[in-house]
Amino acid sequence: MPKAELHVHHVGSAAPHTVAALAARHPDSPVPKDPQALAEYFTFRDFAHFIEVYISVVDLIRDPEDVRLLTYEVGRDLADRNVRYAELTVTPVTSTRRGIAPEAFLEAIEDARVTIERDRGLVLRWCFDIPGELGLPAAEETARMACELRPEGLVSFGLGGPEIGVGRAQFKPFFDRAIAEGLHSVPHAGESSDATSVREAVEALRAERIGHGIRVVDDPALMEELAERGIPLEICPTSNVATRSVPSFAGHPLPTIAAAGVPFSINSDDPPMFGTDIDREYLIAGELLGLDEAGLAELARSAVRQSFLDPAGRTRLVAEIDAHLAGWIR
Repeated sequence: MPKAELHVHHVGSAAPHTVAALAARHPDSPVPKDPQALAEYFTFRDFAHFIEVYISVVDLIRDPEDVRLLTYEVGRDLADRNVRYAELTVTPVTSTRRGIAPEAFLEAIEDARVTIERDRGLVLRWCFDIPGELGLPAAEETARMACELRPEGLVSFGLGGPEIGVGRAQFKPFFDRAIAEGLHSVPHAGESSDATSVREAVEALRAERIGHGIRVVDDPALMEELAERGIPLEICPTSNVATRSVPSFAGHPLPTIAAAGVPFSINSDDPPMFGTDIDREYLIAGELLGLDEAGLAELARSAVRQSFLDPAGRTRLVAEIDAHLAGWIR
């Protein structure tokens, strides 16, 4: 089915063959060079262990050619799942602090973006996110790259990394700056922490969408507010189970969120690391919500409507989904 992805990470989307190729280029890395060994390497004890492993993969991105290879291969893998539009979360600071010049980093991702659209018809856009664990200096660097060196594909500004001990409100000045420059606010919140972080993201960071946000189920008043204001959550079911943010699919809060009328989209987050892809996430969501083919198509339409794709692009992609559904149920 044609679809959009709104919550999928740049480095976290590197397929095993891509990670292995990068690891082979940098043999001092602890990341396995054998794609078959990566499945065990990507088995996470908890959210903190996931961050540790994630950073080891980030460390494989050391020069502009690494960036270009990674970005193009991620785009190709998305296109293989018939993703027609994706907002890829990029954390430029983790590369620029490893010695890649900001201008070279931006040139590499933009070159890959233009090339994958030409080759496969995939429209890629960027969300530049702050790695929260690196604090306010990293926020300043991210805001500078987003606002002063703004690449053509950039549409939004985010906040990722660990949530516990990393309050959302402290990043308000950087979000205010990005919003003033016309970027959309899409911070992570309420994944591994609690509903308070979601409220901070809405009130302090003026979030238009929330990355994950699943802990809103602990605050019915906040769920009601999100529903009334139409602030969507970017739900990633397998990610939540893999990082132990929820104990199991059976215990996932998605049905409660849907029943409360909170808008949401279904996404894959870091698919190869979690042994999933966007199609599997739709099937899991469909099972949790008891959806038929028409219901799955409506999930896909919702993601398009919640995206920052231009209106004409949204209309075209919804029409593609409608045409697919008509053939599917014939």
